[in-house]
Amino acid sequence: MVPSFYKGWRHVFKLDPDREIGDAALEAACLSGTDAILVGGSTGLTFDNTVELLSRIRRYELPCALELSDPSVGVPGFDGYFVPMVLNSARPEWIIGHHAAALRDYGHLLPWESVVGEAYLVLNPASDVARVTEARADIGAGDAVAFSQVADRLWNVPVLYVEYSGAFGDMEWVRRIRAGLRQARLFYGGGIDGPDKAREAAEAADTVVVGNVIYSDLQAALETVHAVKGFHHQ
Repeated sequence: MVPSFYKGWRHVFKLDPDREIGDAALEAACLSGTDAILVGGSTGLTFDNTVELLSRIRRYELPCALELSDPSVGVPGFDGYFVPMVLNSARPEWIIGHHAAALRDYGHLLPWESVVGEAYLVLNPASDVARVTEARADIGAGDAVAFSQVADRLWNVPVLYVEYSGAFGDMEWVRRIRAGLRQARLFYGGGIDGPDKAREAAEAADTVVVGNVIYSDLQAALETVHAVKGFHHQ
């Protein structure tokens, strides 16, 4: 049975262990009413900085999950683990190669009852994640829908993450992608700098992930919580 710890999430704050966040800002985020904290990043993750961030988040009573992009930072104690694969990477190791190597070395340690596959569709060519994974991010809407359906219908990946990382995406594309899904939950992240864009994303996606603005404008980040959770899909 696929774990379901994430299925009720509408709003999530994403925190990067490689970026500094003060105690007051962390407390505000954790007590904001968000559904969960997602820990992850594209560069600079270590076991130590991931442990440190988890220990600080654990002062508060809310779910906390880890994007397990590198098995060497597989810190125990999270409520759930997402294992990302980049659908539109030009390098097969980001689709399956790293995963096979990780399972070879660490598979016996994974808490499988809390592990979920996460298919990334990276759509901002200028983002760090596009650069690191060599994602072919300049695809058209039809290709984006097709990639999504490969993950959803052929592979039965339970979470599809549409990632614009640093730019606000085309919500019409996101709506088209969501309309074509049969079972995957659609996460959206990228460029949400306040409640207006958060509300737009909430209309298009199942789960809205808010990240960078936490570090640049905490008040705007906090306002995204109500904007997302106050919206209900028809």
